Amino acid sequence: MDVEQLLAAMTPDVYERLLYATETGRWPEGSRLSDEQRSSCMQAVMLYQSKHNVDPQHMSVAAGGDITFKSKADLKNQFADNSNEIARVKVAQ
Repeated sequence: MDVEQLLAAMTPDVYERLLYATETGRWPEGSRLSDEQRSSCMQAVMLYQSKHNVDPQHMSVAAGGDITFKSKADLKNQFADNSNEIARVKVAQ
């Protein structure tokens, strides 16, 4: 199977399973991945992201195959824009 066939056969559900396996080292059912399986999953995830990731997160592969790096200021702004904040509580020490 070549790269284009792999990408054509990979659904978003399969991508999510492979991403979970890569991040946790376990399949969603709970069994452990071998080092070879984890490496293969990571390669498949990066290939999928290079074709379909239109909103890349920091240190992920964007559509087109470039790795996205965000500056510290960009990351602070991204996480500071949380207007859904319910409450802030000052904890006495």
